[in-house]
Amino acid sequence: MFDLRCLVVVSAVLLAPWNAFASAELARSKNCVACHSVERRMIGPPFKDIAGRYANDGSAVQTLSQRIREGTVGNWGQMPMPEQPQVSQDDAEALTRWILSLQ
Repeated sequence: MFDLRCLVVVSAVLLAPWNAFASAELARSKNCVACHSVERRMIGPPFKDIAGRYANDGSAVQTLSQRIREGTVGNWGQMPMPEQPQVSQDDAEALTRWILSLQ
């Protein structure tokens, strides 16, 4: 007999890589990769370092998605993170969740 719990688990496993891929693609499409990479410092910090710094911060999604959209300076040195108003709130939150998943 078919078990609904099995379907839920299988669906989650199949969708997880797509969500990660979609978020990496979103980062490319929003040009985040012009200044950031997953593992090495470029103009901005690596996404993995960001994930590590905010790993235990319950407000990280809100904080980082706001910083993506409004910009910031001084959190990772004096190089500013320019505002990205063309990134919607939903996309900024999706990008943040993907970044946080990289730790």
